[in-house]
Amino acid sequence: MEVILLEDVKNLGKKGEIVKINDGYARNFVLPKKLGIEANNKNLNDLKLQKANEERLALEKLQEAKILAVKIEEKPVTVSIKAGEGGKTFGSVSTKEIAQEVKRQLGFEIDKKKMVLDEPIKTLGTHIIKVKVHKEVTANLTVKVTEE
Repeated sequence: MEVILLEDVKNLGKKGEIVKINDGYARNFVLPKKLGIEANNKNLNDLKLQKANEERLALEKLQEAKILAVKIEEKPVTVSIKAGEGGKTFGSVSTKEIAQEVKRQLGFEIDKKKMVLDEPIKTLGTHIIKVKVHKEVTANLTVKVTEE
């Protein structure tokens, strides 16, 4: 019997896959636990429409991420930090502070966990930070660190 999986099933397949299994396994385990449905013409057509819809949504999210990446790269963000003589800073600039300044200065939110800092920012000047907007889109955010 062919079954369309509604959830991931260990040792069988992932959600949305069509798998061929024994009739008894399907009748006694997969179908009663709502882990899958029988692969008839109606269900196959529904699956095809659902996959097309998911692809369209994924494409829209990718387009939105590209637009956000352009907005991020357009304007620099200025962060102030306490500094002593000779430009020596007290502490470092964290991704949390950068995310707050982006929200305050540019007007949109960036998750601090999506910012990639190779090393902490401990010097004054301009720094480039990579921001993972989407799994396929990475933007470069310019951060200007100034003395408070």
